[in-house]
Amino acid sequence: MAQPARAPAAYPGQQPCSNGPVQNQLMHSPDGQGYSPSAAGSYPHQAPGKVPPHQSLGQYNYSGSQNVPQLNNYQGPGQTLNRPPVAPFSGSPVQQTGPVPQALPALQNSAAGSPAGSFPPGANPAVLSNWQHSQAPVSQPVGSQTSHLAHMTGTGSAQPLLSLPGNTNPPGSYQYAASSGGPPLQNSYMKPGSAPPPVTQPLTPLQPPPRPPLGPPPVGGPPLIRPSTLTAGPPNTQALLNSAAVREGDATSAASDGSVVQNSYDAIEGGGLMATPHPSPAPPNLKMNRSVGYSYPALPPGYQNTSPPGAPGMQTSALQYPDGSKHLQQPALGTNHLTASMGSLSLQQEGLKPVNLLQERNILPTTLLKAPVPNLHEEIQKLNCNPELFRCTLTNIPQTQALLNKAKLPLGLLLHPFKDLSQLPVVTSSTIVRCRSCRTYINPFVSFLDQRRWKCNLCYRVNDVPEEFMYNPVTRVYGEPHKRPEVQNATIEFMAPSEYMLRPPQPPVYLFVFDVSHNAIETGYLNTVCQTLLDNLDLLPGNTRTKIGFITFDSTIHFYSLQEGLSQPQMLIVSDIEDVFIPMPENLLVNLNENKELIQDLLRSLPQMFTKSLETQSALGPALQAAFKLMSPTGGRISVFQTQLPSVGMGALKSREEPNQRATAKDIHLTPSTDFYKKLALDCSGQQVAVDLFLLSGQYSDLASLGCISRYSAGSVYYYQSYHHKHNPVQVEKLQKELKRYLTRKIGFEAVMRIRCTKGLSIHTFHGNFFVRSTDLLSLPNVNPDAGYAVQMSVEESLTDMQVVSFQSALLYTSSKGERRIRVHTMCLPVVTTLSDVYLGADVQAITGLLANMAVDRSVSATLSDARDALVNAVIDSLSAYRSSVLSIQQPGLMAPHSLRLFPLYVLALLKQKAFQTGTSTRLDERIFTMCQVKNQPLVYLMLMTHPSLYRVDNLTDEGALNINDRTIPQPPVLQLSVEKLSRDGAYLMDAGSVMFLWIGKNCGQSFISQVLGVPNYGSIPQNMTHLPELETAESARTTAFISWLREQRPFFPILYIIKDESPLKASFLQNMIEDRTESALSYYEFLLHIQQQVNK
Repeated sequence: MAQPARAPAAYPGQQPCSNGPVQNQLMHSPDGQGYSPSAAGSYPHQAPGKVPPHQSLGQYNYSGSQNVPQLNNYQGPGQTLNRPPVAPFSGSPVQQTGPVPQALPALQNSAAGSPAGSFPPGANPAVLSNWQHSQAPVSQPVGSQTSHLAHMTGTGSAQPLLSLPGNTNPPGSYQYAASSGGPPLQNSYMKPGSAPPPVTQPLTPLQPPPRPPLGPPPVGGPPLIRPSTLTAGPPNTQALLNSAAVREGDATSAASDGSVVQNSYDAIEGGGLMATPHPSPAPPNLKMNRSVGYSYPALPPGYQNTSPPGAPGMQTSALQYPDGSKHLQQPALGTNHLTASMGSLSLQQEGLKPVNLLQERNILPTTLLKAPVPNLHEEIQKLNCNPELFRCTLTNIPQTQALLNKAKLPLGLLLHPFKDLSQLPVVTSSTIVRCRSCRTYINPFVSFLDQRRWKCNLCYRVNDVPEEFMYNPVTRVYGEPHKRPEVQNATIEFMAPSEYMLRPPQPPVYLFVFDVSHNAIETGYLNTVCQTLLDNLDLLPGNTRTKIGFITFDSTIHFYSLQEGLSQPQMLIVSDIEDVFIPMPENLLVNLNENKELIQDLLRSLPQMFTKSLETQSALGPALQAAFKLMSPTGGRISVFQTQLPSVGMGALKSREEPNQRATAKDIHLTPSTDFYKKLALDCSGQQVAVDLFLLSGQYSDLASLGCISRYSAGSVYYYQSYHHKHNPVQVEKLQKELKRYLTRKIGFEAVMRIRCTKGLSIHTFHGNFFVRSTDLLSLPNVNPDAGYAVQMSVEESLTDMQVVSFQSALLYTSSKGERRIRVHTMCLPVVTTLSDVYLGADVQAITGLLANMAVDRSVSATLSDARDALVNAVIDSLSAYRSSVLSIQQPGLMAPHSLRLFPLYVLALLKQKAFQTGTSTRLDERIFTMCQVKNQPLVYLMLMTHPSLYRVDNLTDEGALNINDRTIPQPPVLQLSVEKLSRDGAYLMDAGSVMFLWIGKNCGQSFISQVLGVPNYGSIPQNMTHLPELETAESARTTAFISWLREQRPFFPILYIIKDESPLKASFLQNMIEDRTESALSYYEFLLHIQQQVNK
């Protein structure tokens, strides 16, 4: 069961995170100070400029060879450091010092699954850790990766997606201060006199009402799914992450000569991992996976709030925190302010009751599933972080790695750190109180030993309370530090003082890059984009410093001078795409407020300027190089619109899609065909530039390669398949709505994020769009409120004597108003010692979301079939462990703990999702885009895409309805995704996240057809109907209110398709019926039989 190797990062030539003209002044400054905030706005423009040989009015042509250095000269040997002892490894110790020996069968044909150039010079693919626990020293390259989708072989025992992570913190990097006085931490959550063992109480999960048992199995028995006896796969399935190294950046910033450079943001945000005061070797077994990220819980039906300014249609989520009257009373000084009795909670037998999945046919709750509530005392839980922002796959944390391994469930966190919030406490203070050792921000779960000392809940160091912190500005009382907002709110934002700045806060800078080739003009997208920009120009986040610029390209690159004094914008053409330079750099990015009329003129004229163009070539790579050079001095956001495969200049691509082999065993085209876009993205990241890609294409455009430009620069990818303003008009509305949200939503610039956890736990793999710098600092040139992230974790040291553990994420960013801010989320969870308690606290949606992230990585690094096998085996492994280790009486059937009753259903839904389904119906770009969404969407949206919600809507009533802003929102029950739940007498709405289907039965009631659809009868329903008319009827009001409410809860715009039995879209509707057999996947019942067969082996 050897895990594959982590390859070293391929690009040692990044610039450090600091940027701009004053790049390295703070490198060695211990306190991170050195800038005067009064210097804001002083950005000498450093883009290389050239003087044209002659100037004529209106248009310049530049050509000929230029001497601008290439953007992608990444040189320097790969750096390899010996690392301290790593994760468990079976067999004799192995030191990797060169190429992998041929004698290792696991890595024998590793090159087969990875593109050429996966290992740069000096790279040492390392041998992976095994599933069993035994120590052996291993040396690994810096920034290398281990598979987080370990491949197990053998009969019947499944291959887990879970890897056994190793030690993530260097030995000796912790500093602890002995507690002087005060109770020991392990008793601080309990009432005096009560001393039960560490908490093992269950949650109170949702228990669906009893329903009739399942009928007989389908005739003919289930066909065999890819046998999960899972004999050893092809040789290259073992080398899972060889090619992944090319996808992932290195974990340290390095100078162009290959030497490692200290990262300046590290000094500012505070040391990573538990803050070593001196440079230490890179932590072992650190898996850097970024691609596209994850988060969050199902939105509760009561999700209701007003829209934030500038974000129409997007509802925010209120964080409900107790007000001053409900704050915890500090008992006597010297005891922990979180004193509470956790031992008094009674066990909920319902949570422990096993469910026989083969008999319990109707296990899907009729309301949307909510996140489980951690088993903490209510006084502590009410201070905990909202699960929409921060969520763990296990709400009961196993005390040891051995216990976690036994449960066969993944341990990880899902975050939505920059989510729009309607209630966010903001603290402006000259002192931000943090632990002196691990740099944790003070939070509700620290212990106050007395008025003057507090104990960190992550590393247990005792810290002094600063004098300023003794005064509570909310209550205006001195001497109650435990009642300050920082200690009463798990989510809080600090206004950061100057020591949290590497340079003056950057201005908001927006650069738009448009494809204007013949193919692009034909789609008509430019009209929509320019008009939407015109409409929302005043709503772009920013202030008086906001800058904006435009570049267009076909086979040449066109810049637009917007210099003050010009009567109209001036186009400057650069035809030398092999050596791009910036003409007149000072007039291409201009102040939005001072040049608004010229900008508006340009947006009005752009769509007409290229209507007669016959230029079919696309020089996307050179256009991006030009955009990067233009943006480098300041940082900011590049929005690029592309409609075809780039065909000339750097980054040109060739078609790799073969329609008949879209889902064959060798799905090598999930990997990029060039590293040009990744290298450019890493350059962008180093200069605080993020790139967002809008792909509007009917043909294959190699999103696997193009997507890298956004993935590693912390950007986003938008995909509008077959976009055309006449042939596909519904896409026009979708683009308009989503672009408006994109342009007006809040944005954070030059951001970094770090996630910390209690001593004993370690983070080893990251998922999302970002670049990892200095081992655990995520570089986010832009951060947006619609992005999610995920991390995988391990229990590195036994959590004995701990009742609870904590997790904290800190996001340091510059707001569009030029303020430096820090948003902090802290979550507290109990520690348990028994397997039954681990299962009791399992969060099935979070587990599914994390496994989906891991499966995307497995698909790319190995094969799609490997990822599918691993998903199936995650179910088999966990249910086998539950059956053999928890159930005292072996019962026939397929038994699952109540918390995991939906696990097989959700995994089957993943197997039928476009990212992982087999068959040739899914286009390659569509599959890649879905994988991008898996890696970058908060959990709530990911779950909706994976397992859609089905409602009957022809009989909506006001019973149980929500009342939001004088609107009545019906709440119909959620139905199972099976045709047997459909009636020809009804109408059913399927909400699949990014698309909605309203299916009308042939015998649907006449009143619904006339009063909601506005047509006389079933036969009159148009074939391509995508909008409901606004009719003055109660039925119409209820239906449109419900659909509008669903749409408002997400940042993308789902198209509504109204379909009949004979509609061509009926196939798509039925494809989402997860519980029925589809083109290439089993029905739910057949899948359960297959799982049972494997579990009972």
